Amino acid sequence: MVSGPQFFDDDDIFESYWARRKRQDNPNDTIEKPIMLELVDNVKYMNVLDLGCGGGDFGELLLSMGCQTYTGIDASSKMIERAGKTISSPQATVIHSDIATYDYVPQQYHLIVSRLTLHYVENLENLFIRLRSALKQDGKIIFSVEHPVLTSNNMATEKLDTFRDVWTVKDYFQTGARDVWWMGKQVTKYHRTIEDYFKLFSDTGFQLVNLRESKPSPQNFSNPHEYERRLNVPLFLFFVLKTTPNK
Repeated sequence: MVSGPQFFDDDDIFESYWARRKRQDNPNDTIEKPIMLELVDNVKYMNVLDLGCGGGDFGELLLSMGCQTYTGIDASSKMIERAGKTISSPQATVIHSDIATYDYVPQQYHLIVSRLTLHYVENLENLFIRLRSALKQDGKIIFSVEHPVLTSNNMATEKLDTFRDVWTVKDYFQTGARDVWWMGKQVTKYHRTIEDYFKLFSDTGFQLVNLRESKPSPQNFSNPHEYERRLNVPLFLFFVLKTTPNK
């Protein structure tokens, strides 16, 4: 099993990932990022925690939008090194640590965000319990994951890095680890159903405020054929959570 941080610290994978991010009409920038920004909306005067901050581009954007402080955490040494070079604000801190074991400061953050990271985490229940204590009163968590129709299929032997028009949904209700072939190597992701996520939130003291799937918007694409292709399957799933009152 290869964890997310191990995967992204591979030299070839790291370079391949950023090359993909530079592709025209890549799904991160045409689908995931616009929906995340719509859900995040106003961050002025907020203390924001970013789980799996990657190369720091989103952190730099949140700071430009007026957040009071920004803390980015990532377990990949290569990602944190890049984030440290990307983010220059004195209101920002980037930390090299595993988000599942980091010692979060209690009642510190107005908003916790995470983009396409939590499907690499095995024990989300323990993490969400820790995150709840890190939020201020009325704080929110907004995060995206790969859609369960994608994570359901164990693609370890499906060595396809080409553009596809058909996706396979398989073993949907058999949750757990999946060794996935991506960018020429295997990485371990964790498949959960939508029902699993909903139960997780309830069990850890959160209320689901909003749920979005990754329906693309044509104005975000330069190539109309790519927009049509992305209408075939939901790539991502988005949640907005707020803490429930203590009983």
